[in-house]
Amino acid sequence: MPEITPNLPPPAGSEPPPSAPTGSRRSLALVAGGVVLVLIAVAVFALTRPSDDTVAATTAVTQTTAGPARTGGGGGSSIGTTPPPTDPAEVPIAEEVPPNTHTLPPAPFEVATAKNRGNLAIFDAPNAIPATRSLPNPVLVNNDPNAAVPLVMLVRQRAAEPGWIEVFLPIRPNGSTGFVQASEVTLQTHDYRIEVSLSSYRIKAFDGDQVILDAPIAAASANTPTPGGLYFTNMLLQPPDQNGPYGTYAYGLSGYSDTLQTFNGGPGQLGIHGTNDPSKMGQNVSNGCIRLRNEDIDKLAGILPLGVPVQIFA
Repeated sequence: MPEITPNLPPPAGSEPPPSAPTGSRRSLALVAGGVVLVLIAVAVFALTRPSDDTVAATTAVTQTTAGPARTGGGGGSSIGTTPPPTDPAEVPIAEEVPPNTHTLPPAPFEVATAKNRGNLAIFDAPNAIPATRSLPNPVLVNNDPNAAVPLVMLVRQRAAEPGWIEVFLPIRPNGSTGFVQASEVTLQTHDYRIEVSLSSYRIKAFDGDQVILDAPIAAASANTPTPGGLYFTNMLLQPPDQNGPYGTYAYGLSGYSDTLQTFNGGPGQLGIHGTNDPSKMGQNVSNGCIRLRNEDIDKLAGILPLGVPVQIFA
């Protein structure tokens, strides 16, 4: 298997990408933190298991792009594959999970991207020293050092105290929030958002008030439902087999399954991805992820930055 060197964010101390002025979507699309393209088996967050469970895990290639993802991205980098696990682990969650009831923050939406490599300190409140937790930057997808993506978070609101920002966190429990120091992140803005209706099997994507996609979806089975609430996109993945069960692209979301602690070697992360079986649209077939037709996920991957809020309704 060839050695693959991922294209990571600049090291600490290097000049950070410029912050976008308020309301500027174009500036967002021009910074390095805008969209991350990862060639990886979507078993990383594979809640939408194919019927034969034969998707192979792969070594991942990370590419930080200067703009929205383009179909066929990845620069022709080679990837190696390893056999699938013989007994995929599905660890159920025993305790009751609190509901994710946050409302959409006001537009334009702000995205905070960690500036420096290492751990970003997360605080319970402004000036509540010491920090109670930290999140790594870059994030290693499925703990794979060859699959590193920048840490992005959707901003909930600017704190009353100068120099502090409240953000939504991509951790369990779903809907977790915390405070970061403004000096440790770069901020960009955009007007994109996504709505998913599980009961009507539809996904809508908006640019402001304009609908840019209205398409059918396949939803989750009753025993592994997709938890409703507010999430955001935090990674963009491209499966090595674009004719496989995960389609041409897949977005990782900031949320996780409420019924599975782990799935097939991953943490049970939710996702929105394509499929090689569009006939399943309008059905409950997945283990938590949202399936789209490939032409629909392709459209989103070519337009949306990361940090897009995703509202999932029952």
